[in-house]
Amino acid sequence: MKLIGWAVAFFYLIYAGETFGYYETRLSGESLIEPEGKKSKQSNSFHNSDVVWAVNVGGGEYVGLDGIHYQAEQYVNGGTQGEIDKILGSQDSFLYQSYREGDLSIDYPIENGEYILVFHFAEPLDIEMDGRLFDVIAQDQTVITDLSIRLARDGKHKSGLVTAVSNVKVTEGRLKIRFEASAGEPILSALVVRKTNEDNRKWNLIWHDEFEGNTLDESKWTIDVWPAFKVNSEDQAYTAREKNIRLSDGKLIIEAHKESLDGAEYTSGRIHSKGKGDFHYGKAEIRAKLPPGQGTWSAIWMLPSDPYKYSTTCKLDEDWQGSRTCDAWPNSGEIDIMEHVGHDMGTVWGTVHNKAYYWINWEQRKGSIIQDGLNKNFHLYSVEWTPDHIHIFLDNKLYFTYINEGTGWKAWPYDHPYHLILNLAIGGNWGRAGGPIDNSIFPVQMEVDYVRVYQLAE
Repeated sequence: MKLIGWAVAFFYLIYAGETFGYYETRLSGESLIEPEGKKSKQSNSFHNSDVVWAVNVGGGEYVGLDGIHYQAEQYVNGGTQGEIDKILGSQDSFLYQSYREGDLSIDYPIENGEYILVFHFAEPLDIEMDGRLFDVIAQDQTVITDLSIRLARDGKHKSGLVTAVSNVKVTEGRLKIRFEASAGEPILSALVVRKTNEDNRKWNLIWHDEFEGNTLDESKWTIDVWPAFKVNSEDQAYTAREKNIRLSDGKLIIEAHKESLDGAEYTSGRIHSKGKGDFHYGKAEIRAKLPPGQGTWSAIWMLPSDPYKYSTTCKLDEDWQGSRTCDAWPNSGEIDIMEHVGHDMGTVWGTVHNKAYYWINWEQRKGSIIQDGLNKNFHLYSVEWTPDHIHIFLDNKLYFTYINEGTGWKAWPYDHPYHLILNLAIGGNWGRAGGPIDNSIFPVQMEVDYVRVYQLAE
């Protein structure tokens, strides 16, 4: 997959008939359909003001759980309308129950500028992974290449996929998108168009590390020393050696090597801020450069500082990470600010895990954004976490949202302090999903420029 740009945008009305179309953000739903038994979240209105246009392809008007108002299908041409009876993996399953497939295109009148496009897809059929492959072309530039919805959605059909692209430039007053298939037919369920704007809210810095000095600040971080295969079938051993974790030129370097150590064939590093940088709601920003190469699996993420808060089967002080009997995970939650695997170089994922929605029950909630040069340039990975929502961004561009449904801890265990983890895994279930580890890539690094945690001023 190849990603162009996406923009998290600003609310405004654009109208004048065929000149600029029309979009309005509603948060109450009124006569529109809302998620059954749920209401859209008023507290999400700041980020909804960035939405320029949203359309439910093949379906009627709809207000998402996040408050986004999707227009009934308009400005969508061609293709055949279809329906899916049931969708997993999304808080807005209604959006994916209608779609168009075939020779379809979008031609929407819009103000000139730079936009983020957030596509919603679902594979309705139990087909082979390569049974449906297509490109997405926006403004005559290919922004997504050889998309297999089922492969991108962990091999599952009838499961919602959110994929964003950014920096889509409109210069002649029309947003034009088309789809070209190399296998099967293109398909689309919904589209959101955003325009990036400055966040002028006041955030107070409460914890940070600029990685200046000669050694890792142990008052802020703890190094994990773990054997291979402790979690996620990861192939590396995590060590505390300077070879794997060090500071250099104002950067944190986490470096993986191909070497034999304590039964492992690879070594790398993993650090966390538990008990030293815990926080409860706020925003975390991490500026990092990601490693290339098949077999790498880098992550910037969060775990609960009290992992036993919602556990039901754990023994006192049990080592729950990698345990097959302790249900601290997924019960007490996980927030993935950034995950990246080297076999899909241009894609970054944001995900939440909890008891109600995780991969075992096909209900994992996640989104992705495509971006070139992740291993060549530093990018900003961030999360905004409130009592009502979790937003995940790349370079301040919102691409994934998870809303507190108000149904209790199984779907929202995010009501207690969490801490940050930075690690570079090798192999593992996901790292090896694209094929064998490429041993020619080593040594390989993840570089981190800074980590900053903020809370919103009252």
